[in-house]
Order: sequence, then C-alpha cells, then structure tokens
Amino acid sequence: MLSFGIAFLVMLIFGNQFIRLLQKWQAGQVIRKEGPESHYSKKGTPTMGGILIMIAITAAVLLSGGWRFNLVWMGLLTLWLFAAIGFLDDYKKLILKHSKGLASRWKYFWQSVFSLALAFWFQHYFNSIGEMPALILPFTHQVLILRPISFIVLAYFVLTGSSNAVNLTDGLDGLAILSIMLVAVGFSFFTMMSGHPETQGLLLICFAIMGAGLGFWWFNGFPAGLFMGDVGSLALGALLGFLAIALQAELAWLIMGGIFVIETLSVILQVGSYKLRKKRIFKMAPIHHHFELGGLTEPKIVTRFSIVTLLLVIFTVYGFLHG
Repeated sequence: MLSFGIAFLVMLIFGNQFIRLLQKWQAGQVIRKEGPESHYSKKGTPTMGGILIMIAITAAVLLSGGWRFNLVWMGLLTLWLFAAIGFLDDYKKLILKHSKGLASRWKYFWQSVFSLALAFWFQHYFNSIGEMPALILPFTHQVLILRPISFIVLAYFVLTGSSNAVNLTDGLDGLAILSIMLVAVGFSFFTMMSGHPETQGLLLICFAIMGAGLGFWWFNGFPAGLFMGDVGSLALGALLGFLAIALQAELAWLIMGGIFVIETLSVILQVGSYKLRKKRIFKMAPIHHHFELGGLTEPKIVTRFSIVTLLLVIFTVYGFLHG
C-alpha cells in the first residue's frame, strides 16, 4: 500500500506542474490526418505524460523497499529502456516537429535489442536460482518446462509484443491506462500466489502501476488533459511483459490482456487484408476506432473495453487458482 500511495501522490501532486511544463515545451498531441475527425479537438493536448508515470513508479518501488530485490531492478531497467525508445519517438515528433518521429524500423530494432538482452538475462537468472524456465498452463496445475532457446524466443515475443500492443491500444482517453491497471491487479494475485521470495518484490511494482495509473487517470479521463505518449505506452507494455515472464504467467497475460491482443490483431488483419485484397475489414484500425466510426461515444467504448478486461482478469485469476 505504501508503493501504491507514493505512486498515486507523485502523480496527483506533480501532475498539473508537469502539464504546464509540457505546454511550455509545446509538447502537444499531433493528430493523424487519417484518424477520426472527432479526434481533431485533441490536437495540442499535452503528451509525454509517461515520463511522470515512470518517475512515480520508480520512486514508489524504491522508497517502499523494492531496492532489495534483483528482479525489481531488472523490472525498472525494462521500464526505462523501453521508455527511452518512446521518448526519442515523442521528442522527434513533438519537440523537433519531425512528423513521423522515430522510424518504425529503428523503433523495432531497439525493441528487439532490449528484448533479446532481457531474455538472455532471464535465462541466466533462472539458471542461477536452480530453476528451469517454465510456462504455467491455464486452468490446470501443470507447467511446461521450456528449453533455453524456446524460452528466449518466447520472452522476446512477449516483451516486444506487449510493448507494441499497449502502444496500439493507447488511442482513446483512459482506455490504455484502465486496462493496464486492471492487468496489474491480476498480476498482483499471481505474485501473492508465488512462493518464491524474490518475486514478492514484484508485488511492489504491481501496486506502483496501480497507483501511478490511478493518478494518471485523474488527468487522462475523458476529455483528457494529458496523454502518456509513446514514452509511457511502450514502457508500460514492456513492464507488463516483464511481469508475465518473471511470474511464468505468459499465457495468463495473453488472456488478461485480451483487449491488447484484439487491438493488435485488428491492425494486422486490416493491413494484411488491404495489401492482399485491397479491401478493409474494419472502418478503421485499431478496432476502437472502428466502434467510434460506428457511432459509439469514446467514454462508452472505454467503459465497455474496461469491463471486458475486468472480466478477463477475474476469469484468468479464478482459473489459475481453481484449475
């Protein structure tokens, strides 16, 4: 609760000051011409709020005793490595006014470099504590032991996929942060169920995410006065992926994060369909824009997507407890 409280208060106390600083930097949201017309009113809204989220989470975890756990340090390193990629992208777009920001190939290159490095570290970590990397199978009490190469490939895709999935979902006021908080609640249950002392430090990260997320939602709720930007979405997505790997709950993350998965698949299907058939499946991708163009209001979409995430988290936690 100390971790939660510190993260929440950092966001609440410094949020308005940070917004004024972003306004001074003229770090306002850039709206894509191909996006929904209803989003044009969001132009100029301060973004890069993810920087404050990173600070809040880091301060909360360390001040509540997280510095004693090796896994916590790796989690924070993951957070800041991917935040650096997002920051560079946001900085080029918002401060230097380069419309496309960091080129996609370079963004994915650095995501891959960091993901592979972290995957190899995880392999070394499990070896050092005398455990084989494993995959907990949902709704059973069984685990699947992974060979080193299989584990590294899985960890790589979990980290890069999580980072990009959250980034794609961050398109409506409050949508990404609410889903992130709910998944963090789910991971907190898995952390408490784990009997390994080292993973208990991850509970501090889960509660820091909840606290910082709640504080950010104070400013990000419809109509948003602050966006997290790529610096926030890429980093928080990677951090959730990190928690999944550390807790050997990659499949649980896949289920709890179903909204993130659907958002990502909608983009893949849309792009693939257009390239192959010159036809679009959705009115616009990611899928939350499809519902917008279908007449649903932004708050209603966010509410319904959040309800789905909540149900998926409850379903997954129950399934793992009573599988």
